[in-house]
Amino acid sequence: MALISDPEAAKRLARTIISDITIYNKEKVKEGLRNDNLFDVLNIDLEKGRKVYESKVSPEIVQTTNYYDLAIVDIMVQQATDMNSKI
Repeated sequence: MALISDPEAAKRLARTIISDITIYNKEKVKEGLRNDNLFDVLNIDLEKGRKVYESKVSPEIVQTTNYYDLAIVDIMVQQATDMNSKI
């Protein structure tokens, strides 16, 4: 299977991975947001996701962009916003 070399496809993959992590770890996300230790709570899952991302995306994109990290921030901020609006 060819590695992803299209930047837009790499961004979509990063967001999909982070969305999946968020969906499958809803309680951890809530706990991490509540206790302000989200990245500590999800560290293992986020690193596993990073490895998946890096295994599917061309090294050039991985080394010259921060799409995965941006997806973490975007998705987690959205989750925090959604959580706060329900309070």
